[in-house]
Amino acid sequence: MKSIKPRKQRKELFTAPQHKKRKWMGGHLEENLLLKYDKRAVPVIKGDTVKVMRGSFRGHEDKIVSVNVKKQTLEIEGIIMTKADGKKIAKPIHSSNVLITKLNLTDQWRRGKLERGLSEEAKKEIEKEAAQQLKEAEEALAKAQEEKQKQEEEESEDVQESVMKEESKKSEDKKETSVKSDVPTKKASPKKATTTKKTTRKKAQKPASSKKVPSTKKKTTTKKTPPKSTKKKGEEKK
Repeated sequence: MKSIKPRKQRKELFTAPQHKKRKWMGGHLEENLLLKYDKRAVPVIKGDTVKVMRGSFRGHEDKIVSVNVKKQTLEIEGIIMTKADGKKIAKPIHSSNVLITKLNLTDQWRRGKLERGLSEEAKKEIEKEAAQQLKEAEEALAKAQEEKQKQEEEESEDVQESVMKEESKKSEDKKETSVKSDVPTKKASPKKATTTKKTTRKKAQKPASSKKVPSTKKKTTTKKTPPKSTKKKGEEKK
């Protein structure tokens, strides 16, 4: 930065493009790395092992998970903070509060920058370390894929077991419902017989009442017959 004024320095830091911010995100190297590569600081990338030098997590050493160039912060494995609602998130740490203990040499572009101005022996050592790190990365990927496959197989087995259990429960429920439906049909048959008997009794009583009605009518007709006979007797006397 050309200006000495903090106002202009702060403005340039916030308004700078990302390719400049990426270069400014540098971390100091440990003593053995400083002597090996003849450099004091290097831009930090994902995969570098790092030691925290300031803050509440001072002394914590682990790999970098991600790099946020816009905010100029790092996320390190094992450094977690809890929010007010109880959610756990990675705590961002500035690159200036970090010391690099091991470099990630899998990136060819980075290796080319580190090898500038070094002897051939140092270059060969860097390439050997890079080959070892690449093998370790491939093994880690293979292990991760195997674990994913195992998890998928276990999930599929759990799903099949749950489906089988549901089918067995449904079959048991059907059997119970069929047994329950058979039991009331046997009890309902004698009730129907009793109802039929009651109806037959009532039907038998009705025709008896109907026979009594015409008997009363006949009695009334027999009473009316004698006056006719008296009229005939008076006519004969005349």
